[in-house]
Amino acid sequence: MNNISTESQELDAAERTYARGRATKAHILDVAMATFAENGYRGSSLRDLASRAGMSHPGLLYHFPTKEDLLMSVLARRDELDAEVNPVRGEDGIVAMRNLARASMVNEDRPGVVELFAVVSAEATSPAHPAHDYFVERYRTLVATLTQAYEVAAKAGQVIDGLDPTAAAQAAIAVVDGLQVQWLLGLRDVRMSEVVRRHFQAHLTVPLDLAD
Repeated sequence: MNNISTESQELDAAERTYARGRATKAHILDVAMATFAENGYRGSSLRDLASRAGMSHPGLLYHFPTKEDLLMSVLARRDELDAEVNPVRGEDGIVAMRNLARASMVNEDRPGVVELFAVVSAEATSPAHPAHDYFVERYRTLVATLTQAYEVAAKAGQVIDGLDPTAAAQAAIAVVDGLQVQWLLGLRDVRMSEVVRRHFQAHLTVPLDLAD
């Protein structure tokens, strides 16, 4: 009986330790996201991040051994959150377009995330940047996904005649990312999500309603 009780206590302790670890990592990611957005990836140090997170430098290194590890975890977390709320899947056709516009709506409430993406994506144009391959793959995948979405919508008779799916996909991504830079600079007369919706709507023969 005592052995069972001891094992149960050990499991409870392990679960509490795991939960604390997850909470600590989430806190570090939040701080890193804000710091990278403010100072850029290259302008941020792990010691500064640890100080801002209210922990020791070795404590931060326990969870993220390198700054590259931390950056990639921040970017991955951003993608996970977006996919949970507004998944963009090529097989969904115009729903993928609607969800991409909706993602712009979500971004309007998280300027730190938008700034992080804008700053790091610009820095990552250098092949030496640790996030270079991430952004290359991100854009390659997103273009392919939106191209498929246009093709699916076209088969359903929902796209105007003569539209090139790949060119339309690339233009849509350029609109989304370009709008984010304008938004950060204070050009906010029209909501980003509405501009993206109108861009897609110009390619469609059916209404694109973000409230659906």
